Amino acid sequence: MALESALIPIPSEVTMPFAGFLAASGNLSLLMVIFVGALGNLAGSLLAYAVGLMFSEHTIKNIIHKFGKIFLLTVDDYDKSISWFNKYGERVVFFTRILPAVRTFISLPAGLFKMNLLKFSIYTFVGSLIWSGFLAYVGFTLEGKWNSLEPYYRKFELGIVLVFVFLVLWYLNHKLKIVKFKK
Repeated sequence: MALESALIPIPSEVTMPFAGFLAASGNLSLLMVIFVGALGNLAGSLLAYAVGLMFSEHTIKNIIHKFGKIFLLTVDDYDKSISWFNKYGERVVFFTRILPAVRTFISLPAGLFKMNLLKFSIYTFVGSLIWSGFLAYVGFTLEGKWNSLEPYYRKFELGIVLVFVFLVLWYLNHKLKIVKFKK
């Protein structure tokens, strides 16, 4: 969770449901999974906040332009987060924590605009607590159902794998601009 919030593309949509599954299996406490997930989000977000605080917007855009492909981050993603921050103010930090994708980028403009660190931390932790709780609960409730889903999964396994591979390739192409299509 900390790595995701520090702009490294490790999706919480995978890690938190799995942690919820482990909690349902009795290996972990669900409340601790949720709390630690939110704490990890806060730690990674503070790192991204510090980058926004330390560097100018021009420098951040140059870094994204040079190294963004490694982290699947584009200048357009950054510009959208700046736009959201300008439009909705500091409260966007809380609300974006419960949204996929933009949730990881909002820390940069918060640091860039020198948002109050205590407010940033509270909004980030509470929003991440909701997000972590939702995802962990999904994994927790599916614990007993994973095996019952297997026969259905087997029927559609090849199709599911192909659709998943296609979506991953499309996303990577969208971010990395590997193949350019003529209009």
